[in-house]
Amino acid sequence: MHNKKSLNSKADYSLYLVTDRELMTTEKIEDCVEQAIKGGCTMVQLREKTSSREFYETALQVQKITKHYEVPMIINNRVDIALAVDADGIHVGQNDLPYEVIRRIFGQIKIIGISVSNTAEAITAAKQGADYLGVGAMFYTNTKKDATLVCMEELANIRRNVSIPIVAIGGINKETIPLFKDTGINGVAIVSAIVSSENVKNAAKELKEMLVGVI
Repeated sequence: MHNKKSLNSKADYSLYLVTDRELMTTEKIEDCVEQAIKGGCTMVQLREKTSSREFYETALQVQKITKHYEVPMIINNRVDIALAVDADGIHVGQNDLPYEVIRRIFGQIKIIGISVSNTAEAITAAKQGADYLGVGAMFYTNTKKDATLVCMEELANIRRNVSIPIVAIGGINKETIPLFKDTGINGVAIVSAIVSSENVKNAAKELKEMLVGVI
């Protein structure tokens, strides 16, 4: 029987894929996810802006892939979809449902990640019981043009103040990964640098190799 500790202690946040169907080079999301996992992605967040029915059906297809490769599937924002497909976890922002409500609905053994952009938000999320933090946007990104940018000093301050895993997100690619050396983060969340690549598997493999010695 799983308990919360065992589920999260084996979670590997190092190369965290976030999907975006508008940027994909593959025809189907599940193909993109499978190639990314084969290249080294360790966690998959399904981020969809479609109808509930389509999101649900896409999640079921993606889950077949993630289960096969034993990689956790995290649902972005939608508690109903996460419950409907029995996802491994959910990721929410500051304006989504409060952590305590999600935990009550979602149960203790599931992974809950929270987006933060400053130390105060990070400390609050950690105290509440979040399993990991998504910190960003670290750099300007086309996938979220209105995101607040987080400087490296703020990231360092967050790391000093919380002990839970930190996943950096926002404009992370081959050029920016080396900048995270010695920051103490646990992973990087990547969208376009993987899904927009002509060869998704190779893109993920290159990024994974670059992470050696950085995290």
